[in-house]
Amino acid sequence: MAVIDPHYLWAAGHAVMLLGSAYILLQTVFFRGTPTKMYRLSYTGALLSYAIVVLKSLGRPSPDAAWLRRAFVDENVQYMILALFWWISKPISITILPYATFSLFHCLTFLRTNVLPKIAPPPAAAQGQARPPPNAVQGLSQRIQVWVKANYDTAMRFVAYAELAIFARIIFGVVTRKISLMAPLFIAHFLRLRYHASPFTRQAVGRVTALIDARILPIGGRVAQAYEFVKRMIASWGGAGVQGAGQAAGPGAAGAAAAGGAGAGAAGRR
Repeated sequence: MAVIDPHYLWAAGHAVMLLGSAYILLQTVFFRGTPTKMYRLSYTGALLSYAIVVLKSLGRPSPDAAWLRRAFVDENVQYMILALFWWISKPISITILPYATFSLFHCLTFLRTNVLPKIAPPPAAAQGQARPPPNAVQGLSQRIQVWVKANYDTAMRFVAYAELAIFARIIFGVVTRKISLMAPLFIAHFLRLRYHASPFTRQAVGRVTALIDARILPIGGRVAQAYEFVKRMIASWGGAGVQGAGQAAGPGAAGAAAAGGAGAGAAGRR
């Protein structure tokens, strides 16, 4: 019986998430509601990909304290747990945006590093002669590489703002009694970890806070005082250091390049 390379399973999981999220977003644009089966299938793909990365980077799960500490600050573990949370929760279309963004970059890099070279292997230059010019497939590969590098930071900023928008959507759902109180508590803790690990998240939080300050503080009086109190409480809780944060491998676009060279999906910087 043939054994499937885990790297191809990793790529397949991201492809399922990417294609599924495209369908879900299309349904959302046309106000047709979130297709539950496709939503859960998409997150199943994400769970498969992240499980492979976590297994390769951390090894088999172990109850010992050292493994648990490493897992706690590993961004792939965090995103895998979040994907599981979304999988078992009531479907909310906007939650797929960060995962779809990661999967887009991973799939493009997998295409460039694993698929295109098999379609048109780079021609070897004859001894003493210049390398022949790239063919159409190699030109496509180069354009993908340039695009991924040029748009990585923009994509990660988008993810950071999307995660804040997801939190706002969850709060709205709690206020309207359509989402349980557990959801915002879970997402708030996730964002706290992201704040310590990701400069993109810190930048997004800073800018959103400045926008809210500009709207609330001029009101003055008890409204401004209450707002300042809440902000101090959040800063006190969220600002407490997370040991090892920012040192673990992450699920971002750069991970696709590392995965392309490391077999089963070694993770890269978030």
